[in-house]
Amino acid sequence: MEVNVKKIYVNEDRCLGCHLCEYYCAFAHSGQKDMVKAFSGEAKPQPRLTIEEGDSINFAVSCRHCETPLCVESCITGAMQIDEDGRVFVDESRCVGCYTCILVCPFGSVIPGKEKAIKKCDLCIESGNPACAENCPNLAIIYEERE
Repeated sequence: MEVNVKKIYVNEDRCLGCHLCEYYCAFAHSGQKDMVKAFSGEAKPQPRLTIEEGDSINFAVSCRHCETPLCVESCITGAMQIDEDGRVFVDESRCVGCYTCILVCPFGSVIPGKEKAIKKCDLCIESGNPACAENCPNLAIIYEERE
């Protein structure tokens, strides 16, 4: 059964490589209400996506929330899971930091966390909409459902 889920899509022709998506992502997961305070402390918040810059193209690398995610299939503890809406997420309390998910992700969108658990895009499910898409100044990152 195929589940249609809203996903993040990147239009690389529109990406300026400004890295604002990384800052807003990190801020959204920092637990702070003030961006200046979030980035001025000793423990800098970590983004869950990265910008890859090229000579003529820039691209935001983020979890694709695959229909058949290799990260979930390879997770030795069951920390990588799929929710009822088809979103791939990590249960950080179960992650042992073996990084198998990082090795098998074909898109390079699972990254080591500063603590033991890995980090990946969770579509900002706690706030409703991904911070990267809501704050992209050139609309290079969009959050929508497609067939």
